[in-house]
Amino acid sequence: QVQLVESGGGLVQPGGSLRLSCAASGSIFSIYAMAWHRQAPGKQRELVANITSGGKTYYVDSVKGRFTISRDNAKNTVYLQMNSLKPEDTAAYYCNADLLAAMTSTSMYYWGRGTQVTVSS
Repeated sequence: QVQLVESGGGLVQPGGSLRLSCAASGSIFSIYAMAWHRQAPGKQRELVANITSGGKTYYVDSVKGRFTISRDNAKNTVYLQMNSLKPEDTAAYYCNADLLAAMTSTSMYYWGRGTQVTVSS
């Protein structure tokens, strides 16, 4: 059974930094794209950043220059380094991965349960 588990969220002051991690575990054959999404109260979930298996990245405009997504393929882990945090970055952050589980023939998207990031003074 495949699981994605996020960690690294918390309370931080405006201008501060946090590093989120998301580790995939279980019977995994291959992981393709990995991504971070976020959902603030009363708002729709939005894609923050994603990274392909080859390292190509995408960022939503609101985080460009402040957030960096990376991955460690050997550890099946994706990271999100968040710098210069703003109150509007407050949200629950979720990772997801497009992966091929063992004994299956089609990749699927799996989601973690989320980690809360609160930016406040």
